Amino acid sequence: MKILVLPGDGIGPEITEATLAALKAADNKLGLGLDFEIRDIGLATLKSQGTTLPQDVVDRIPEVDGVILGPVSHYDYPPKEEGGYNPSGELRLRFELFANIRPCRSHPDLTILRTPMDLVIVRENTEGFYSDRNMYAGSGEFMPDKRSAFSLRKITAEGSERVARVAFEIARGRWKKVTAVHKANILKLSDGLFLQEARRVAAEYPDVEFEELIIDAAAAGLIRRPEQFDVIVTTNMFGDILSDEATELCGSVGLGGSLNMGHDIAVAQAQHGSAPDIAGLGVANPVSLILSAAMLLDWHGKRVGNEKLMESAALIEEAVRNCLENRATRTQDIGGPLRTDAFTKRLLDTIEATSSSSYAQ
Repeated sequence: MKILVLPGDGIGPEITEATLAALKAADNKLGLGLDFEIRDIGLATLKSQGTTLPQDVVDRIPEVDGVILGPVSHYDYPPKEEGGYNPSGELRLRFELFANIRPCRSHPDLTILRTPMDLVIVRENTEGFYSDRNMYAGSGEFMPDKRSAFSLRKITAEGSERVARVAFEIARGRWKKVTAVHKANILKLSDGLFLQEARRVAAEYPDVEFEELIIDAAAAGLIRRPEQFDVIVTTNMFGDILSDEATELCGSVGLGGSLNMGHDIAVAQAQHGSAPDIAGLGVANPVSLILSAAMLLDWHGKRVGNEKLMESAALIEEAVRNCLENRATRTQDIGGPLRTDAFTKRLLDTIEATSSSSYAQ
């Protein structure tokens, strides 16, 4: 499996190094044949090449089996006209990475929930209110005068249908329930169209329970009764906010994996930002990117029928959970004593020591 690695900005290089170490440990244990190609993007190439996303990097993506994208400091980038492209948004748009998959599973002693959470949020990834990616040309956000600002919300039948289908396919492998989250009581046309397509897809999956829930109730339900959810499918902004809420309730947004996927291309990306305030201090938590990379292995394994890749994803996830169970083997941001390098070493030892019987699917 050929993986293109883009470390990014801020803490990106640090957590990417830890992620590659974890993947190499799994490779050594299971014989995966992983091959990594590391390329610069972000502030590094803005300085050296005048752009945060070099075209040769973009051209390489369809030629590899998957991409690992570290966090980027896009708030610090200049306008696009001056080379400041947000790699996260650009890759989603250019390669139609229409589904953002974010599993949320609570961790004992870290969660504030009264009952455990174990769900998956499937977020539409290319439309909605996200003005950097919802238009073919130009921006979905504009100011007709200095005291007025407008933002357009784009919802299409195609975008809604394909993300709903991903949600139902995931639910078939879990507890067979999909919840479509919306605000159609107010956004009658746009969320009405989203629900129309979700209902149409639901009719093709009679074995999967389907329900609809207004965003207000969904946000409250994640706190009050998280066990009611299996797979949530929703539009871009709602999915972004709900998944951050859910992972924080589970223990920390730094513990949530995230995969951006299209039909043939997938990009593993940490759920959090680049945290420039702690860059270089050696205290960043690498778990989110590690779990995202494990999702990438599982995605490609299922595409090509490679059982070892799927097994490696389960191995990494189990090793991470084992480390998080003990306060002594957690990073400092979640109450443990470990710096990035010490946590990574402990994780590598755990990967090596974990038997297949503990993570067999």
